[in-house]
Amino acid sequence: MPELFRVVIVEDDPDVALYSKTVLEKRGECVVITLADPRLAANAVAEFQPDVLLTDIEMPGMSGLDLIEQVRQVKPGLPVIVMTAHASVDYAITALRYDANEFLTKPVSSADLVNHVTRLATEARRTATVVSAAESVLAVGAHPDDVEAGVGGILAAHRAAGDRVTILTLSAGMRVGGIQNAWKESSASAQVIGAELLLEDALGGAHPSGLPLVDIIRKVVGDVGASVVYVHSKNDDNQDHRAVHESTLIAAAKVRTVACYQGTSSTPDFRPNRFVSIDGFTDAKLEMLASFASGEEGRADYLLPDFALATARAWSRYGSGSYVEALEIVRDSAAV
Repeated sequence: MPELFRVVIVEDDPDVALYSKTVLEKRGECVVITLADPRLAANAVAEFQPDVLLTDIEMPGMSGLDLIEQVRQVKPGLPVIVMTAHASVDYAITALRYDANEFLTKPVSSADLVNHVTRLATEARRTATVVSAAESVLAVGAHPDDVEAGVGGILAAHRAAGDRVTILTLSAGMRVGGIQNAWKESSASAQVIGAELLLEDALGGAHPSGLPLVDIIRKVVGDVGASVVYVHSKNDDNQDHRAVHESTLIAAAKVRTVACYQGTSSTPDFRPNRFVSIDGFTDAKLEMLASFASGEEGRADYLLPDFALATARAWSRYGSGSYVEALEIVRDSAAV
């Protein structure tokens, strides 16, 4: 049986408060608490965790409009219905400008009150379910541009689906300008899709923290709550790529989904068994790749648009869609 909707009513008129509470409890089957003092609302929201807040607009001590801002700091996205005896358009516009979800004019019929509250509560719970179901995606690369070349399109698709994406790059590679330039380019690339960038100097020498590579990656996996991890394939000529692959598989031992992407130096032994369409996300991938190095002269082939598109087009022979990124699935929860 679903949990009853929870409602906080902030109303200094005891008759209106009692009427609203009774209607919502009897006809809406809600659990309701009422407050006459708006200054108590923030604490009530924090403790009661309502699905909807119903408030008058004019009350002693604090207006309903100021109340909206205060309770949203406690519970972002909380649906708020503003009620007032003033039916003017100006009042309605002001309330909506303060991000009220609904504006009702007193007296409110019992049917309207129940319909508005239950609709907003239902939508809020549906949204909360979608957010909680979102994946936390961690893409791990040895050097700047590794992740973007391997799964840039897939990461863009994850972000479009509402998933959180973190890119962990474990060295500056051979970047001219060292770690500073690596951060600049990698940050610009991550911003294309709204991903978080973490850049660690963990290859080619002792990490400043003294932690081994496995522990560095394990900490990030835990910090971001990763449910999906992408990393280099073991089938790669580059020693750093292989080291990162091995360390990540150990660090992500408890992660539900782990998949390996085609690295910039993958060998013919790279044997993908999942082909993910990136149709609609190729522009984002190309923009990410364009963040690395200025101008195309002297850039590695895999950073060039025609090369990246040709690679994705070639893999499409094995999957659906015109452009595809290929993965070796290590462990699968069907999130990819």
